[in-house]
Amino acid sequence: MTMVMPPAPVPAGGASAAGLLALLQEDEPMLQSHALKQLYTCVDQFWSEVAGSVPRIEALSEDTSFEHRELAAAVASRCFFHLEEYNDALRLALGAGQYFDVTAPSAGQTPAEVQYVETMVAKCIDEYVRLRNEEDEAGSAGATEIDGRMVAIVERMFERCYNDQAWTQAMGVALEARRLDKVKEVLERSETAAGAKASLLAYTLDVCVGKQQLLHSRDFRLQVLGVLVELHQAMPDGERDYASEVHCLQQLDNAAAAGETLKTLLSGTEAQHLLAYQLGFDIAESDHQAFILAVLIQLDPSAPGPLPPPTPAQAGDAMQTGAADGAAAEEGEAAAATPMDPALKERVDRLAGVLRASGFMVDLQLNFLHGQSKADPLLLLSVKEALEPRNATLHQATVAAHAFMYAGTANTSFVREHIEWFGKSSNWAKFSATASIGVIHRPKGLLSQSQQVLEAYLPRPGGNSSPYSEGGALYALGLIHAAKAGDSEEGVIPYLLETLSNAGPNEPLQHGGCLAVGLSAMGTADKQMYEVLKNILFNDSAIGGEAAAYGIGLLLLGQSRPDGWTAEALTELLAYAHDTQHEKIIRALGIAAALASYGREEAAETLIETLARDRDAIIRYGAMYTIGLAYAGTGANGAVRRLLHVAVSDVSDDVRRAAVTNLGFVLFRQAERLPPLVALLAESYNPHVRYGAALALGIALAGQAATEAGATALSMLSAMHDDTVDFVRQGALISSALVLMQQPDVFPAIKPFREKIAGILKEKHPSTMTKMGAVLAHGLLDAGGRNVTLSLSSRAGFTKASAVVGVALWAQHWYWYPLQHMLGLSFSPTALIGLNKDFKMPTQFTAHCATKPSKFAYPKMTEAKKEEKKERVETVKLSTTAKAQARAAKKEKDEKKDDDVMDADEGEEKKIEGGEEKKEEEPEKKKKGPEPLSFKLSNPSRVTPEQVQYVSFDMNQRYTPINPRSKPAGIVILMDKTPDEPEDVTAVEVPTNDGNEDEADAPEPFEWSPAMQAAGASA
Repeated sequence: MTMVMPPAPVPAGGASAAGLLALLQEDEPMLQSHALKQLYTCVDQFWSEVAGSVPRIEALSEDTSFEHRELAAAVASRCFFHLEEYNDALRLALGAGQYFDVTAPSAGQTPAEVQYVETMVAKCIDEYVRLRNEEDEAGSAGATEIDGRMVAIVERMFERCYNDQAWTQAMGVALEARRLDKVKEVLERSETAAGAKASLLAYTLDVCVGKQQLLHSRDFRLQVLGVLVELHQAMPDGERDYASEVHCLQQLDNAAAAGETLKTLLSGTEAQHLLAYQLGFDIAESDHQAFILAVLIQLDPSAPGPLPPPTPAQAGDAMQTGAADGAAAEEGEAAAATPMDPALKERVDRLAGVLRASGFMVDLQLNFLHGQSKADPLLLLSVKEALEPRNATLHQATVAAHAFMYAGTANTSFVREHIEWFGKSSNWAKFSATASIGVIHRPKGLLSQSQQVLEAYLPRPGGNSSPYSEGGALYALGLIHAAKAGDSEEGVIPYLLETLSNAGPNEPLQHGGCLAVGLSAMGTADKQMYEVLKNILFNDSAIGGEAAAYGIGLLLLGQSRPDGWTAEALTELLAYAHDTQHEKIIRALGIAAALASYGREEAAETLIETLARDRDAIIRYGAMYTIGLAYAGTGANGAVRRLLHVAVSDVSDDVRRAAVTNLGFVLFRQAERLPPLVALLAESYNPHVRYGAALALGIALAGQAATEAGATALSMLSAMHDDTVDFVRQGALISSALVLMQQPDVFPAIKPFREKIAGILKEKHPSTMTKMGAVLAHGLLDAGGRNVTLSLSSRAGFTKASAVVGVALWAQHWYWYPLQHMLGLSFSPTALIGLNKDFKMPTQFTAHCATKPSKFAYPKMTEAKKEEKKERVETVKLSTTAKAQARAAKKEKDEKKDDDVMDADEGEEKKIEGGEEKKEEEPEKKKKGPEPLSFKLSNPSRVTPEQVQYVSFDMNQRYTPINPRSKPAGIVILMDKTPDEPEDVTAVEVPTNDGNEDEADAPEPFEWSPAMQAAGASA
């Protein structure tokens, strides 16, 4: 019997869907199917009515005997979508089959249908990404069950992206879902579109290691970088992006392959030679000592010099790089046995000179910082004179401020002029004062150079100098050669080890020597040096043991591994932390564990969990720094959540302060996220939390006062300038100075802040802690002769290990003032220096800055106060004397009256002539015109990080950057378009007069004879 289908009971005008819903209650499947078909077309309009029948519709979708259950699922999903129950909507959409088509063109769909599909697809992808990440973190495929229908939708979305040539969207989904196979597939499919692959490679690299660093899984990130390296190496020579390839290899810590790529460039065309030099400068700027040493050996295995210690990172971080390392090592051994072509050898030596600590990079930096220094000695003198001479704390702070102000300039003229004042230091203050010389002279390439600077203070046989001065000199030596001593031909490290072995129980020498060894051998993980430092640590001396623990942490920087001798070493150190009774040693061991975990991210989670659960608050303090250094610059949400949780929950003030401070390390690449996060913490009832919030803002936003985040940070910090607790005021002043680094006088906040800190020093009521913050703020505002800023990353995008270490150890000055000098490791010159193929500076090379000169001008120097002339007070005269003098004056006037009349005409003429001369002089004083809206930058010039966005290269001039993607900052290798024409260049010279700028020049050559002398005498 054939059933006659009744007409669809949809009212005219769309008043109600009650008739269709009534059909759903029938038992006949055909009636139910008919109702569902009609509801599917109008559910977006009548979803509020349909919502009451959702259970019935959902039941039909789950009935396996119902023929149109996919249609029922589609209707129910649409209804849940309008109810904003997206999880249920997605669950039913997955069962909708053909009724949920993500590839259908949107042209034939209603706006409501388009919105539904886009929302469900986004929800599906988000859920798929979450499940894939859980599966990846579990470490085994299939650990998390993923609905096959969800996978099918994601696959269809990939196909849609391919058809629409939406390559970045497809790559984004592949990276978020940690699908390495899809990453390769997207890159391969993009070859069909012209230019798409190159831009996609750049996008993928930026996602992995760019400013935002959206890929938080370190293991998967390394795998993706390995894929990028393979693709770059497979490209033809004309399309191969060597700069990106070397960038990836450095992130992978694959020094062997990076060395081979650089040698390939050195064997190519002249343009490739220049590109190799540019990449060498970029690598040298990263201060990654272990990587640089390995690259030097790969470039020329036959070169003399100490071999670098094995780098565990190259063996265990990324499995895909292991084979490449082994192959490159075999090639290196073969190359060592084969003589190198003389021309290639010359180019390799030049590149090695860039990478070596004793090479050209050091000379170039010193040339700029010394020659362009705008350090203000009168300002420092006013700070010195405003303080109480007997206050040792403020004396030490002024010494540190002096070191910051002259950092890297090698100018000790202020020390020589006020040597008696510096000599007032005693005991550990003398240690700190001597160590400050290392900040001023950092870096130097040769041991002989640093020994010459510190000759009067270094330990020597039969010397009668203070042990504190000798220990401080060793510390200064470590600061000078920090992260740059491993390839020294003169043996900085052997000298330090020998001095340390001869120190005996002398605590100042042990302290300075251990810090110096750790700084010089930073990140090399040398086991013999570890044993030397461990023996001093186990002597259980608070002073020597603290420095030995810091030295071990520096030695093992970033070398924390789950197995190997470094794992055993960390276990041994943590066990000793529970055995010793010295808080200084326990705290230093906690920081050592943090330094060993630098950059390890999720690989450090086991150690973090162990330290964070310890009952000793000092060890938990170390756990906070372990989180901060392990995730430095990543912006990882998990690390931020954990630090925020501890900041409001731990019972120890020190731990809470450390937790908030380390937010600055984690978020320094995404500094705009920090002010909103710490806004409430900056107003906490706990002063330690407020201090930590201030320090975090200073670390993450150093030199960024002109940004929106910087302005917000300054507003928060200015509120803490008048805090009720003195150490909070100190932290706020120091952090404000960091944020305001290199700001010109026209910046609105700089003048009030300078007046604020100057006023604090002149007043008698502020506490010593507050004045100490004001003194250090003066030094930081004008750091490095106003030519450096605090920077935790290089211009190429690498996180600078030495800079992060410097700030982390500087933060420990809360407990030990000499650690203030560690901040010098994080100072980075803000220069634009163009070099030609001969490493000389062409004077014709310029850059264009599209803003007013005053916006980035140097602040005005302090003017010397003019002595006020004292007016002589007239002597009181008697009335009779005054009358007699008046009569005599009148008589004299009458006698000269005739002479005055005769001279009147002549006087009038002179007056007229004088008036004419005055009128002639007036036009010479021209009024200043409007300030230009742009200006040219000469070579070299200061270019601050905030100025970079306004600076551009003129690509039509004679000299252009060899790497077109080079930022207009740092060291830029230039290509000469007209090499046959003569060049006007300036050689890079290392200053030797140590700041004696006023010394007269030598006279021009001349001839002399006795006859000339006799002739002169007779004349």
